[in-house]
Parts: sequence; structure tokens; C-alpha cells
Amino acid sequence: MISVELRGVGKSFNRRPIFADVNAVVREGCALAITGANGSGKSTLLRLICGLLVPSRGVVEITVDGHKHYPTDVRNCFGLVAPDVSLYGELTALENMGFFARVRGLPARNDEFAALLARLGLADRGHDEVRTYSSGMCHRLKYACALLHHPPILLLDEPSTNLDEEGIAIVYQVIAEQKQRGILVFATNDPREAELGDQVLRLGQPAQVGQM
Repeated sequence: MISVELRGVGKSFNRRPIFADVNAVVREGCALAITGANGSGKSTLLRLICGLLVPSRGVVEITVDGHKHYPTDVRNCFGLVAPDVSLYGELTALENMGFFARVRGLPARNDEFAALLARLGLADRGHDEVRTYSSGMCHRLKYACALLHHPPILLLDEPSTNLDEEGIAIVYQVIAEQKQRGILVFATNDPREAELGDQVLRLGQPAQVGQM
């Protein structure tokens, strides 16, 4: 079993507070939607959860099988899809996936990579350089790279950005599957996407968690 807990979490940049006193608990089998105005700190909070940033105050705690950890101690628990996640344009999709697999200490299995690309609607583009991809195709490939290790905690920043109807349907299926087998935390300004969360954390003054 796995859970994510935020206790009194706050973040400031150059002494300017972004948010403060954020509290939430997300357990396995649940999804937390983070909403709020532009600049309220949705993307920042996702990065605090996975350890890419450190809180200015408060604690982010990941519990795995009864043992409590800081996010930086369990990095392989996380998969992240976000607009600013970089892909390598001069590499093919399969080569990008191979790189991210090696970073995580996983073997490069092109058969498994191809199956994942097919799941995300990129079945015939695995050998194409990513610089030839559209923005929507790049976003799908980010999902492929994030899902390589079957992360128990999947973090999504604007889940369906740049996607067409087919791509949105694929992402919603990924979301449904993640909710069944782990934890999903996603940031969105789309009211329809927010409804996919079992809980909604609204960043503002003050931050509030509510049930859908």
C-alpha cells in the first residue's frame, strides 16, 4: 500500500509566498485533482510531491507498505508528465524511451516500448525522430516515458494539453487505469478533468480539499 500526505506545506520564491498551509492525504486507488487560478502554484505543488522542489515549510511524506519516506528517497515511485518535461528531438521515440529506461535502471526492451507506444496511438512512429512530431504527439510520448516503470504514483500537469479527441480519450483511459492500481495526482484548469478526481484541492486563500 502507498499514500501521499501533505502537512502544512507552503512554498515561497524570493520571499514571495506561492501557497501556504496545504494539507491533503491521497491513498492508493484514489485521484487528487489540483485546481486554482494561473500562478496559484499547481505545477509547483506537483514538483514538491515528487521531490523536484523542496517545501519552504511543512512536510511531504510518502508511505510505502507502512514505511514513511521523503519524496527524494523513493523517486522510482513517481511518473511525471508535464509541459516542461524535455524530450530529445534528435532521437527517435524508441531511443528516448531507452534513455529514460536506463536513467531508471531498467533494461531497454524495444518490444515493451513498442507496445506502450501502440497503447498511446504512436504505433507506427517509434523509429521517427521526435523533432518530426507534432506537439500532441510529443505529449503522448511523454506519457510513454512516464509509464515505463509502471509508477505507483502518477503526476500529470495539464493532462490533455495539445491533444485531439483521440488523444484525450487515450489519456482518460490511462487515468482510469492508474486510479485502479495506484495514486493519481493531476493539476488542471479544466472543470471536466477536475471531475475525474476523487478529491479536489483548490489552491487559493486558503487552500481547501473537497470531495467530488
